[in-house]
Amino acid sequence: MLTSLALVLLCGWGLGSVFRKLKVPGLIGMLIAGIVLGPYVLGLLDDSLLAVAPDLRQLALIIILARAGLSLDLADLKAVGRPAVLMSFVPACFEMAGTLLLAPKLLGLPLLDAAILAAVIASASPAVIVPRMLKLMDAGYGTNKNIPQLILTGDSVDDVFNIVVFSALIGLAGGERVSALRFAVIPVSIVSGILVGVGVGFLLSLLFRQLRLRDSAKVIILLGTACLLVGLEGPLEGILPFSGLLAVMTAGVLLLRRLPDAAKRLSTKLSKLWVGAEIVLFVLIGASVDIRYASAAGLATLALLAGILLMRAAGILLCLIKTNLNWRERFFCTLTGIPKATVQAAIGGIPLALGLPNGEIILAVAVLTILITAPLGAICLDASYRRLLARE
Repeated sequence: MLTSLALVLLCGWGLGSVFRKLKVPGLIGMLIAGIVLGPYVLGLLDDSLLAVAPDLRQLALIIILARAGLSLDLADLKAVGRPAVLMSFVPACFEMAGTLLLAPKLLGLPLLDAAILAAVIASASPAVIVPRMLKLMDAGYGTNKNIPQLILTGDSVDDVFNIVVFSALIGLAGGERVSALRFAVIPVSIVSGILVGVGVGFLLSLLFRQLRLRDSAKVIILLGTACLLVGLEGPLEGILPFSGLLAVMTAGVLLLRRLPDAAKRLSTKLSKLWVGAEIVLFVLIGASVDIRYASAAGLATLALLAGILLMRAAGILLCLIKTNLNWRERFFCTLTGIPKATVQAAIGGIPLALGLPNGEIILAVAVLTILITAPLGAICLDASYRRLLARE
């Protein structure tokens, strides 16, 4: 496994650096490295590494979301208000509606399978969006109107919404009865995740005040606690459903509120950890992509993606009604709905593994969605923010 991990780090860093020198986002090189190294092309990665790949991807997300929380000021979140709440579910609902309209006609899917596909591909990728929003916050782009904070908040809840809907639809396809109680899990998961994060952040702030710890020790405690929160999400699902990743980000927000100087130092250290975590995340996402399914997806999938991205953009614009954003800033917000990778890599293969009749089509669309939208979204965001956003 060590040899495979070395290949992931070295090849991911090398190709990422080459693409950055070509003025293209490095994550494209990392995705390509993963696809080539993965089991569907050269097969150079050990099975033991691929077996723990989902956990490693989760750890990378924990690092970037913890850093996001440590950068989100409560005053900024209050200023964002209503649009952030709407961004958490309205764009996803628009995109799901677009998939339900288009997938039966373009792909020949029955309505239930089209709904499952909608839940798979509707999530925007925090792995692409969160680091870019943090970069904008550090550089001061859009911060005068709290645009990065708005996107960060909405994107963190968007994934919770989509995964719960996906779980309910998979249960329905398996013959389970889906009641209103199943969908009530969505607000419960969000609220409980925030409350748990507040409690954990409060306890950590007390601990860091009482004990004289080096910042490196604080990072270890913060990451250990964050991993515990995400790890408890599964066992507590039937007792107290909550979003572990949302709790991690909320804990960081509270730490910034109570210990601003320490939070900024911890954020700096986590940004250094993200250098390696980003490589692991995107290379392993690439390794999970079976390009055989991508080639089978065809032009109908491209037409589907074009249609649903337009629907998502319409949903985002609806959320921004009666805000003080100008047309350039609103257009930038629509671009944040393009990249998809993290959730699609995690759940795209589940319908096929469960033996659903159209599971192969769903996986093919998920694979092509990652290959097209993750690089496209990253390129659009990186190329446009200087022109579309004002610098504070």
